[in-house]
Amino acid sequence: MWFNEGISGLEDQPRAVQVERQNATEFILLGLLNHSKVHMFFLAIIFLAFITAVSGNALLIFLIQVTPSLHTPMYFFLSQLAFMDICPSLFIIPKMSVDFLIPGNTISLAGCRTQVFLMLTIGGGECLLLPVMSYDRYVAICNPLHYPVLLSRRVCLGLTAAVWISALINALIHTVYAMRLPYCDSKSIDHFFCEIPPLLKLSCSDTSTYETVVVLNSSILLLIPFSIILASYARIVATVLRMKSTTGQQKALATCSSHLTVVGLFYGAAMFTYMKPNSYHSTRQDKIVPVFYSIVTPVLNPVIYSLRNRDVLGALRKLVGKHRVLH
Repeated sequence: MWFNEGISGLEDQPRAVQVERQNATEFILLGLLNHSKVHMFFLAIIFLAFITAVSGNALLIFLIQVTPSLHTPMYFFLSQLAFMDICPSLFIIPKMSVDFLIPGNTISLAGCRTQVFLMLTIGGGECLLLPVMSYDRYVAICNPLHYPVLLSRRVCLGLTAAVWISALINALIHTVYAMRLPYCDSKSIDHFFCEIPPLLKLSCSDTSTYETVVVLNSSILLLIPFSIILASYARIVATVLRMKSTTGQQKALATCSSHLTVVGLFYGAAMFTYMKPNSYHSTRQDKIVPVFYSIVTPVLNPVIYSLRNRDVLGALRKLVGKHRVLH
């Protein structure tokens, strides 16, 4: 209905106006919060989350780099995850804060395209990195004697390169297609950053075929890695239950539970956002659910992996101890 109305409305306007509207180079992000004192408080919390996410993940990367005992495949992949968690905070929250303080502030077409590309790259990268991390845990617990061979430095670098290249190609394809659609309807995006589902609502072309492609692509990108994670942990649980040492069981389960917590948070929100046709999306859901993978998860990941990890806590204590000695 809205599509037909939009077309008929365009036909009634002069051709010059149609061309001008189709060639518009700016969008307006309506944001997550309203301009009220309560929402100003929420903005302060979000900005605090931004600082926590960036500093927490940066500290985790630093600890892994400077601590020789953490130079293992598990922590190498964890440093990649921490880097991926820093990026959404840097891409989204500063711009979101400016938009809140300056109502009607625009984002250029190039800026919107950049946000879409970077968020798809990071999201796709995390989708593919999490099963790699589960494979690392599977080999460490189920095949410890083969661990140095199956996850050698060369293998780790190859897996990481495959994750990033696949994520970049997938993001590039979707960004090029989505941003070439004619956006001749309202330029106001009812969201706090540029993302494909809310952008498709603005297009005055028939996007049903592309929406189906997005759902299918997302299903493959999410369900196959998620299935690999479940299969890995099924084998891990079976191996842990056969262990005679209670201490060994607890250590294995503690490491795996941290990873499973991250998996649940990320995949749950991503599946809810990208595995539904656009017609089933509501504006409220489109804005609230992405908060989990763009703001909440980057804050929680370093907390989950540090507070529940003795090696990371030990490295942090040594770093603090050296700092005290120097002063």
